[in-house]
Amino acid sequence: MPLPAVPAHRWYLGGIAGMGAVCITHPLDLLKVHLQTQTKGYGLLRLAKSTVKHNGVRSLYSGLSASLARQATYSTVRFGTYDILKNNFTEEGTVPSFSMKLLYAGVGGVFGAFAGNPCDVVNVRMQDDVRIASHAGRRNYLNIFHGIYQITRTEGGGRLWRGVGANCSRAILMNIGQVAFYDQAKQLLLRRNIINDNMYGHLLSSAMAGTAATVITQPFDVLKTRMMQSNQYKNLLSCGVDTFKEGPQALFKGFVPAWCRLLPQTILTFLILEQLRKAFPLPQKQCYNPVIPIEK
Repeated sequence: MPLPAVPAHRWYLGGIAGMGAVCITHPLDLLKVHLQTQTKGYGLLRLAKSTVKHNGVRSLYSGLSASLARQATYSTVRFGTYDILKNNFTEEGTVPSFSMKLLYAGVGGVFGAFAGNPCDVVNVRMQDDVRIASHAGRRNYLNIFHGIYQITRTEGGGRLWRGVGANCSRAILMNIGQVAFYDQAKQLLLRRNIINDNMYGHLLSSAMAGTAATVITQPFDVLKTRMMQSNQYKNLLSCGVDTFKEGPQALFKGFVPAWCRLLPQTILTFLILEQLRKAFPLPQKQCYNPVIPIEK
């Protein structure tokens, strides 16, 4: 018998966890965007120093409202979808196969990316404003709501889904790398008694997931950022061809700051999420639990 659907409160635990994590990692996300769109070839530290020198420390949190709104939509939907699919298609007392986890995570990634794309567009543009030297050339969105209003008024509502193809492709890999890999890593490490179901175990599992997610998503992340930042590309293919002309390494621009951002963000997200799950537990019959031992 398939298990009952996950209660409503499961839907927003992932979003809350993502919002908590992004409050700490947002400056690294901003620097990653700048590295992916820059032409001067600055390194991470030099870029951070230049950003603070010319715009102040507060500029490192430019676009935070959009980033929080993105997590409230994107992460809520992707985690919620994964949990619901997992609960509805997993027999009681068993765990899904890794291939099914990949499928559930991929579906959750697509839904989450589509839901979060408008906030993602505003987020990228607000972060990119810091890089633009001329104030006249900046978009100057005051917050997420002002950004969505301005884009809809001046460019049309369809522009809010600019880069959604690249975003969905990236989100499939991101959710697989983070959610499915975390689930699988935690399950295997628990089975082999390498970790316990505690904070240290969650830390190791999430570190493995964050590294995997960075490696497999970086090319799509670069293309997504470039498409959202500029209107010069007709589609994902044209953006990919133009980027590849700079050399294959261009697809991995900003890899180090992306890993430095995604690793702590993944760790913080799952540490917070695990604590939220303990604070708001579900009846055992309704909750898939990777701690349930698997008969050998």
